[in-house]
Amino acid sequence: MAVERTLTILKPDCVRKNLIGEVTKRIQEAGFKIVAMKMTKLTEDTAGGFYAVHKERPFFGELVEFMSSGPCVPMILEKENAIADFRELIGATNPEEADEGTIRADFADSVGENIVHGSDSVENGKIEANYFFAESEVVANKA
Repeated sequence: MAVERTLTILKPDCVRKNLIGEVTKRIQEAGFKIVAMKMTKLTEDTAGGFYAVHKERPFFGELVEFMSSGPCVPMILEKENAIADFRELIGATNPEEADEGTIRADFADSVGENIVHGSDSVENGKIEANYFFAESEVVANKA
């Protein structure tokens, strides 16, 4: 099986709750290698651009407002089967439906404030990673 990359974003609620270390620890313990990481604060324009795929959905405005409400931490992760394994690690978008022990089940408050973003496909992982990181910012992690 080939190594895949996925993008995650530790969302503003994760940062506000001081959970960056705990969530990052769980990600690494699950076998993911972090090959790019930074803290940033999205503007409404950058959040809207990232989530443009949802522009016609009724929750788009709230999502953009939330994602631009405070700092977040985007990361590129590598692992065999990264997309599926990461989505399993974080759990369902709705924390009430997330399996016990997943990141969202343990830390998220609602569908809107659900701690973490995860790419839903290899293709979207590449597009999303390129939204936040130049290739020169991605470090090969052989450890």
